[in-house]
Amino acid sequence: MNALAKRIIPCLDVKDGKTVKGTNFVNLRNAGDPVELGKAYSDAGADELVFLDITASLEGRKTFTNMVERVAKEINIPFTVGGGVNELADVDRLLQAGADKVSINSAVLCQPDLINQITNHYGSQVCVCAIDARYDKDDWYCYIRGGREKTGRKLFEWAKEVADRGAGEILFTSMDHDGIKQGFANEVLAQLSEIVNIPIIASGGAGKEEHFKDVFLQGKADAALAASVFHFGELTIPHLKQYLKKEGINVRI
Repeated sequence: MNALAKRIIPCLDVKDGKTVKGTNFVNLRNAGDPVELGKAYSDAGADELVFLDITASLEGRKTFTNMVERVAKEINIPFTVGGGVNELADVDRLLQAGADKVSINSAVLCQPDLINQITNHYGSQVCVCAIDARYDKDDWYCYIRGGREKTGRKLFEWAKEVADRGAGEILFTSMDHDGIKQGFANEVLAQLSEIVNIPIIASGGAGKEEHFKDVFLQGKADAALAASVFHFGELTIPHLKQYLKKEGINVRI
């Protein structure tokens, strides 16, 4: 068994100061105040949290930075923030507000050197590279701008480059699995874990406890991220962790 405990990470997509959740990246519905939700998850035993500013307009960024400051005051577990991070100044702003790590996606596909800049400046542990991808005809391709725009980059090549450039973790979302609650993309996750030697956070597809067991055993993920199953009370973190422990998976309780 891997000595490192597997992590359970609730994800909060934030739009106009509210937590929202959709299916396959669209049809958003409101799930409540991100700071209150974050505190509830922290108290319930979440290992980390991820907050994503999903519209990241300039006005949104101001709202979001204020929210990050509020989160930092309320919770005592590590949290990652992302959305609209395009340059070192954005990373600085979010870390100053109290974030532990920053998630980057669209900007680094357009400007890969930003990964090197962040890791050289702040260390690898601060840099989480998010990759949104879907299988298209013959291969897995990366998407940017909240899943709206396909790039020519193939998933496995890009993941390897991200790791080589010094990113601390990869947050991989299978867009076809997002929000449909039929399980994670375990086959591609297992392939990713063979290719890179940094932790993989799995995202997209959590619907029931077994899906978390499968993503750790079959998908070989280091952490599992989920949103709606937690936001709408379908699963609770203490119950999920007890189940995983019974299944022989090393989790912090």
